[in-house]
Amino acid sequence: MSHWFEYFPKNHMWSQGMMFGIEMAAWGAAAIGEIDQIGQKLRGHEGDNELWWTEWTAMAQRIEGFGDIEEAQGHRLTSGAYYLRAAIYYFCGERFIAPSERKWDTYRSCLRCFTKGVERRYPQIERVDVPYEDTTLPAWFLKADVKGPAPTVVMFDGLDNAKEMSVLFGGVEIARRGIHVLAIDGPGQGEALRLQGIPSRYDYEVPAGAAYDHITQRPEVDPERVAVMGFSMGGYYAPRAAAMDPRFAACVAWGGHFDYHESWQRRRKIMESGGTKLSAPGFQLPWVLGMPDIDACMKKLENYRLDGIAEKMRCPFFCIHGEDDNIVQLDFAERLYAAVGSADKTLKVLRAYDGGSEHCQEDNRQVGANIVADWLADHL
Repeated sequence: MSHWFEYFPKNHMWSQGMMFGIEMAAWGAAAIGEIDQIGQKLRGHEGDNELWWTEWTAMAQRIEGFGDIEEAQGHRLTSGAYYLRAAIYYFCGERFIAPSERKWDTYRSCLRCFTKGVERRYPQIERVDVPYEDTTLPAWFLKADVKGPAPTVVMFDGLDNAKEMSVLFGGVEIARRGIHVLAIDGPGQGEALRLQGIPSRYDYEVPAGAAYDHITQRPEVDPERVAVMGFSMGGYYAPRAAAMDPRFAACVAWGGHFDYHESWQRRRKIMESGGTKLSAPGFQLPWVLGMPDIDACMKKLENYRLDGIAEKMRCPFFCIHGEDDNIVQLDFAERLYAAVGSADKTLKVLRAYDGGSEHCQEDNRQVGANIVADWLADHL
């Protein structure tokens, strides 16, 4: 039995989508009352992803409109609050819509509102573009209020997150501890996937290394104290990067992912049985990987394994995982922890009593954010 509040008891995927939005309230990027208004219109229509998009984007447009009214009156802090909430509602709305121009347009609306929102509410966040192969990777740089070169975290997303969420729920607490944050959409993530068409790759030390090269050119960054971190699927990416690139001074897996291929073998069984205990619809994995179908995905995922790789890691390593995580089961984190070659390594398992016992603390982001931020402050 799940200990998680499920807004739609018969649809775990939709419930998780609601929590994506609800848990942003702590950072001023959602209002529970507004999200409940959306949810009330969706009750009884579970699984209708068109209606999901309609109701979330309708609320986003309404809130963005309120922001425009306040902006015209010179109330920039108030308008910024509206814009941040609208941005997250747009992003939640496009979550279950298959790749299409409508999906890209909805995400562009998210970016438009988020850019205006952070300019007014989080002016310490700036847009950066990280040189990567023959293009760039989009990112937000959250500058901590410190003097002189300081530690920095390169933060990657997962299968269905984006830097617009993670720079707030992951980055703000870290920055409060004097650590800069580069929240970046890597290959197969966020803006890099949606607007640039860059699919995922197994050797994530390449984009991670590009991020390291970029930020260490900044005078406020101490190149000897740069960590790499990832959420969910990023719990594979970050350990891979840290194991293969010794320049990283620490590594955090916010959700441990030892074998992403095996994880999707399990998820495929759920999909084929009609279950909803998944994080995203069936189109998500082929889209992220740039593959035509699930069979091709499974072939590509044969390289997304950390057996024989995690053993190479030498930097301090921290993995935080929820005991009740049914998206990435606890045994993946336990196996990752056992395999990591670092002498300084920690596996933190959160139970229902602790709060944050579900996938990547989507039931209580504040708990996870503070634990991760404290570990980084202690190790960088």
